[in-house]
Amino acid sequence: MTQATAGTTVRFHYTGTLEDGSVFDSSEGRDPLEFQLGSGMIIPGLDRAIAGMRAGEEKTVTIPANEAYGPYQAEARQDVPRAQIPAEIPLEEGIMLQMQTPDGRNIPVLVAALTDATVTLDANHPLAGKDLTFAVEVVSVS
Repeated sequence: MTQATAGTTVRFHYTGTLEDGSVFDSSEGRDPLEFQLGSGMIIPGLDRAIAGMRAGEEKTVTIPANEAYGPYQAEARQDVPRAQIPAEIPLEEGIMLQMQTPDGRNIPVLVAALTDATVTLDANHPLAGKDLTFAVEVVSVS
């Protein structure tokens, strides 16, 4: 049986939970997730946790925030004057918008708060700053 090593293709099922036990993502009811080990296609901590596993193996691992989506960065949250947001963009708390950086890259931002004068935009990944637990089952390694 092939062991998952750098460059191998791994297919696995997973359930990701937060510290309180709530599920944030799962492959249940879907095809297994497929990725190449060591390619950067999945979070680094999960990539390392799957290394060495074989088809049929299962494990549960907790990935610290710094090996998942990184720490929450307060500087990635900004108050923008409401007048700078084009009027045709609908604004409500909780929606995702696309922002363009000065170098032309698009980044998703969450509308975190609204006042009459400002819109608070948060560019942190929704799971930034959180330790994540994954129950994984390797389906195949090739």
